[in-house]
Amino acid sequence: MDYYEILGLKKDSTTQDIKKAYRKLAMKYHPDRNKGDKEAEEKFKKISEAYAVLSDPEKRKQYDTFGASGFQQRYSQEDIFRGFDLGDILKEFGLGGLGGGFRASSGQGSPFETFFFQSGGPGAGRTSYSTGRQQPVKGSDLTYELSVSLNEILTGAEKTISLRREGKTENVSVKIPKGIKAGQKLRLAGKGSPSPYGGPPGDLFLIIKEQPHPVFSRKDNNLIIEQHIPFSQACLGTEISVKSLEGKELKVKVPSGIQPNAKLRLKGHGLPAGKTGGRGDIYVKITVDVPKKLSEEQHILIRDLAEKGL
Repeated sequence: MDYYEILGLKKDSTTQDIKKAYRKLAMKYHPDRNKGDKEAEEKFKKISEAYAVLSDPEKRKQYDTFGASGFQQRYSQEDIFRGFDLGDILKEFGLGGLGGGFRASSGQGSPFETFFFQSGGPGAGRTSYSTGRQQPVKGSDLTYELSVSLNEILTGAEKTISLRREGKTENVSVKIPKGIKAGQKLRLAGKGSPSPYGGPPGDLFLIIKEQPHPVFSRKDNNLIIEQHIPFSQACLGTEISVKSLEGKELKVKVPSGIQPNAKLRLKGHGLPAGKTGGRGDIYVKITVDVPKKLSEEQHILIRDLAEKGL
């Protein structure tokens, strides 16, 4: 709900503006003046909630800072009306208090709670806010980036991160599962911000960021490595060696006539697909080197080849 809009106000309205707007609407929608009119009753609840927030400097500050949705996450309906003596306010306006003392702190079963919170009694069937007491509001979640290497993704790892919480530094252990991908999140329950209202702390979400590797790039669970060969080997074919991510030497046969940017597959030497999944592949991308300068002998040989149609 937009509390300013409900009261017909702008965000820069003064305290006096807020009181004046609420008085006008309360006079119009008070249940004693609209007996049996449920629409007016609901309107009265909404304007009263808006006034309870905007007339309180701290609640208004929180509302202006976090917006409607953020405020609702931090304040339950009972938090909004706690300490709010609507009975005295309505008497000041020359209105009654719905059959008794209309104070939010008057205890369970009070006319205030019957009208605004409970599902039974005189307010049955006409409460829009709650059918019981809400749980304490949870603290805010936090989101950090966590950098991991391809080797840590290959084998899984355990890392320790330092969190600054409530003025203290806390070391937290984080397990990195095999095959995790960039952009995925790890959740650490209860490691977020503490609740300012006595509820449980929020959670910490770690967004995975892959560290660049000096040799390999990644596509899904496959690894790609670029291998340079001279023009002669591309023509005649050859055998080359590449090292896997864990350092194992692998032989690769390059067929004669291979074209630039062709890829040769080494099956099962890539990254794992999760804890129990199989591994991806290594793709060797062939780059054919063309010399920028030729010796006199090379120049003669290349010219002879050109004359023979190569």
